[in-house]
Amino acid sequence: MVSKDQGIGGAILAVCVIVAIGFVVLVAVPKQLFGWDPATVRLDAVLILVSIAFIAILAIGAWIGWTMATTPPPKPIEEITTEIEEKKEEPKVEAPAQQAEATATEEKSVPKKKK
Repeated sequence: MVSKDQGIGGAILAVCVIVAIGFVVLVAVPKQLFGWDPATVRLDAVLILVSIAFIAILAIGAWIGWTMATTPPPKPIEEITTEIEEKKEEPKVEAPAQQAEATATEEKSVPKKKK
C-alpha cells in the first residue's frame, strides 16, 4: 500500500512522462500524424513550452516576494544578545528539597580529616 505522498508523486511522474512523450511526438512527426505543417507546429510547440517556463519562473518569483512581504522581521541582534546575557545573570533558584539533597550529597563526598 502506498502513502498519499507516494501516490501524488507517482501521478506527477506519469503526467510528466506522458506530456514529454507527447511533446516529442508532436515536434518530431507532426505532418505524418496530423497532416500539419512541421515548421509551424515546431514553432508553436517551442513557443508554448517557453511561455509555460517563463510563467512558472514568474510564479516562483511572486511566491518568494509574497513570502518576504508577509513574514515579520527578525529581532535585532542586540536584543537577542541582551536576552542571552540576562538569562546567564539570573541565578538558578532550586527548590528547598533539592538544596537539601545537594548539601547531603556534598557532605558525603567530602572526606573527613582525622586529627
